[in-house]
Amino acid sequence: MIELLLERMAVYGPLALGLALLLGAAGLPLPSGVLLLATAALARQGLLDGPVTIAVGLAGVVLGDVASYAMGRLASERLEGYLRQRRATPWGKAQEQFNRHGGLAIWLTRVVLTSLDVPTSLIAGGSGYPFRRFLAYGLAGRVTWLALYGGLGYAFGCQWPLLSQAISRCSGWLALGALVAGGIYVLHSRSRPTVLR
Repeated sequence: MIELLLERMAVYGPLALGLALLLGAAGLPLPSGVLLLATAALARQGLLDGPVTIAVGLAGVVLGDVASYAMGRLASERLEGYLRQRRATPWGKAQEQFNRHGGLAIWLTRVVLTSLDVPTSLIAGGSGYPFRRFLAYGLAGRVTWLALYGGLGYAFGCQWPLLSQAISRCSGWLALGALVAGGIYVLHSRSRPTVLR
C-alpha cells in the first residue's frame, strides 16, 4: 500500500499526500504516519517541496478530521431520537464526560494515540462537543503530529522504514495502555459511593 501511495506522490506531488491524509482522517485505513515519514524523507532528498507539502498535508488531515466530526454529528441526530424514546441516560452522561475532558482526548489521539483519532472525532461530533473547540484542539494536535513525524522522517531520511516499524510497535502499546487506563478510570468512578447532601 505504501509503495502505491509513494508512486502516486511521485506523479502528483503534495496533492497525493493531502488526499491520502484526508481519506485516512475520514476513516479509511491508510498508513498516514508511515506516509508522512516517507514524505519527509523525500523532501530531505529534494524530491518534494517541504513547506508546500506540509501545508497541503495539514489541510488534508484537518479536512478529514472535520469530515469525521460531521459524520458523528449526523449520526447523533438520528440516534438521539431513538435514545430519548428508550430513556437512555448513559448517553447523556457520556456526552457530559466528553465535554469535560474531550480536548485532551482530541489532542492525544492526533499526536500519540493516532489509531484512535477517527473514533474520537466521531464521538466529538456525536456528543455535541463544540466545533470550534474540536477544531482548535485537532489543529494543535495535527500540527504537533506533522512536526514530530515530519521531523523524524526528515532527520532519519532513508532509514524511515525502520523508524516506521518502531513507531508502529510503540503506538499499539500506547493505545492498549490508554484503553486499560480508561477502563480503570471508569471502574473506579463507578465504585465510588455517592455522597448524599
